[in-house]
Amino acid sequence: NKYLSVSALTKYLKYKFDSDEHLRMVFLKGEISNFKAHSTGHLYFSIKDEGSKINAIMFNRNASNLKFNPVEGTKVLVIFPEGKGIGYIIRVIPELDEISRYILRYV
Repeated sequence: NKYLSVSALTKYLKYKFDSDEHLRMVFLKGEISNFKAHSTGHLYFSIKDEGSKINAIMFNRNASNLKFNPVEGTKVLVIFPEGKGIGYIIRVIPELDEISRYILRYV
C-alpha cells in the first residue's frame, strides 16, 4: 500500500525533526501572508518566500509577547521551537535591520 496514514507521516516527520540536529530548532526568514488573528488570541498565518510557504500558528501565550503588529507582507525572522517541528512558532520579530539579527542571538 503506497498510502501513509496521517499518524505514520507525522511520526516519521517528528522522528526526522528530533534526530537531525539542524532541524531541532529552526530559524527562518520570510514574509507573513494569509494572516488571521483569532478571538482566542492565537495567530494563524503563513511564512513565505518567492518559492514556498509554510502554514503556522502562534499560540496566544507567545502572541501576547509580540512587540509589533503583524500584518500581511511584513518581513520577519521566525523561530520554530525544539521538539515541535514546523508549524508551531515561539518567536517572530520584524526583519528591520541588524538589531533584529542581534536580538535573535539572545532569544
